[in-house]
Amino acid sequence: MDLALLNGWQRGFPLEREPFARIGREQGLDAATVLARLHACRADGRLGRIGGVFAAGAGGSGLLAAMAVPADRLEAVAAQVSALPGVNHNYEREHRWNLWFVIGGPRDTAVQRALDGLEADTGLPTLRLPMQRAYRIDLGFDLAGAAAQGPTATRSEAAAPLPEAEWPLAALVERGLPLVARPYDDWAAELGWRVADVLDTLHRWLADGSLKRFGTIVRHHELGFAANAMTVFDVADAEADAVGARLAREAGVSLAYRRARAPGWPYNLFCMVHGRDRAAVAAVIDGVRERAGLGAVPHAVLFSRRRFKQTGPRRFAAATPEVCDAA
Repeated sequence: MDLALLNGWQRGFPLEREPFARIGREQGLDAATVLARLHACRADGRLGRIGGVFAAGAGGSGLLAAMAVPADRLEAVAAQVSALPGVNHNYEREHRWNLWFVIGGPRDTAVQRALDGLEADTGLPTLRLPMQRAYRIDLGFDLAGAAAQGPTATRSEAAAPLPEAEWPLAALVERGLPLVARPYDDWAAELGWRVADVLDTLHRWLADGSLKRFGTIVRHHELGFAANAMTVFDVADAEADAVGARLAREAGVSLAYRRARAPGWPYNLFCMVHGRDRAAVAAVIDGVRERAGLGAVPHAVLFSRRRFKQTGPRRFAAATPEVCDAA
């Protein structure tokens, strides 16, 4: 029952007044049972939130950052990173640059100031790797196999910026839908909007690609996908878009994007793969490299070692209550 609720509603979540009643009808359950099971899944960490994944360019600012931290300082520095407002993912990975995190916020100036302060406090430099183009952003995964499999990305990941008047709703989408019978009514009351306007806006964002998906956002580690790896490639700039598009067509790739290079970091093309164990992830990466024509391209595979923090992104609100989210 829980897998059907978590796996089956990652996309196409009902945008109507009583979504859990609709889910219950389709699953042969009553709305109270659906809500009870989702509450249990959120309590044990399998469900991060019910919300959305916004396209690159929809608004706010964010970047991927990394630090080369001495082993005896890693836990202390990781705690400093995790405490920064806007940090949502913070992982130890297998590389000289061993601490990787995502930091976001409504304005780039605030993000840069936070990193400047972190460098001053720790005495350690940060790699700052802003996204240049997204080829695939999380579209959800089939959780039944050894490696997470998702639908093929079918169009550009870019989107026009949301009007700032719509940012308060976007912040709620990042925070997550309340697990109550009429959750959109709660959002409408918080915003001072009509419920119809909330639902119409969500429909429009999905139609124009501002939202890549809206639905259950799961935590893969708690569902048995204990391994993940970030694979990076040094691809000629003129070829990066074509290769990135090929990566986006691979079902086993959860994220694919181009980022700026940095001193000491020659790689510009990134992809993420999740699986139940290291062997499953490595097998997907090997197949992807061959099919995408990347066999001879300089690359590195950075398996995750430890997860220090994993919450939802905060691109549209400076400070909102944190919720667990997918990695």
